[in-house]
Amino acid sequence: MKPFSKPPTSAPSANDDDMPIRPESSAPLWRVLAASGYGLWAWLGLALALGLYPMGRGSTLIPLCIGAIMAGAGLLVACLPLRNAPDWYGWKPRLDARPTHAAMLALVTFLPMLVVGGLARGDNEFWATRLAGAALTLCSLVSLAYTGFRFRSRLPPLLQRAAAALPVNRLVYAGYSGGLWLWLCLLVQNEPLPSPDLYPWILLLLVLALLLGLLEGLDWQALSDAGESLSGPVRDSALRPSRFVAALFTYVLPCIALLLAWHDGAALVAGALAVPSCLLGKWLERRLYESLLLRDLVH
Repeated sequence: MKPFSKPPTSAPSANDDDMPIRPESSAPLWRVLAASGYGLWAWLGLALALGLYPMGRGSTLIPLCIGAIMAGAGLLVACLPLRNAPDWYGWKPRLDARPTHAAMLALVTFLPMLVVGGLARGDNEFWATRLAGAALTLCSLVSLAYTGFRFRSRLPPLLQRAAAALPVNRLVYAGYSGGLWLWLCLLVQNEPLPSPDLYPWILLLLVLALLLGLLEGLDWQALSDAGESLSGPVRDSALRPSRFVAALFTYVLPCIALLLAWHDGAALVAGALAVPSCLLGKWLERRLYESLLLRDLVH
């Protein structure tokens, strides 16, 4: 890996938040899953804080557990004794005793999640439950924002300019994917019929999909503009098929599913198709984007 600046006199610690990025083939998958998990927690916590989630204890635990699985998947893989196991926010639990700042923020978010799980009762109107929900939303958003800026700050200066929209892109994707997951949880826990109460939610998800598409377009345009200063220009003609497939899974299929949810009996099937499609499409897009963004960091 080529150093960005003058080589340090001593090897950097694996816990150093400022150490250069090590391109890893599986890293985009864990980042996409983590963003979806924290996005789900953020929406659930906000709904609890505003008193808009009057479900029972079991109905609250389901999205909490799904978010924990997605947010903790990367940590679990990092703990496994695998030769090429990726780090978790710059932290390798099997090798390092002290987690990085990003890993600490990600771990702290699990505390209000556990509190919400313990306090969830009946109509969830208890003031402590609402306060814990607000803390869950705040911690989730802070972790998402910090990790997005951390990823960008560890790039060379030219690539930092090309990746200027990445932190906002991560937040919007977390809202979009997490919203789809919460929508699916609500459909599973209730009868699979279109509810008028969910129509504004469906419209919000469609708006987030449009905004995320615009941000991704800015990311790719900035990367294309910076290409000539790196290893050569990004060839749009060669990338177009892969980007089309990623967009098909990330936007087209989920948005069609959201529109089909207005019809009787189609909501649950639509939600079950939209959620995995969004995850798959975003993983494909991020894998392609990061492979080009970090191509100069590999011999």
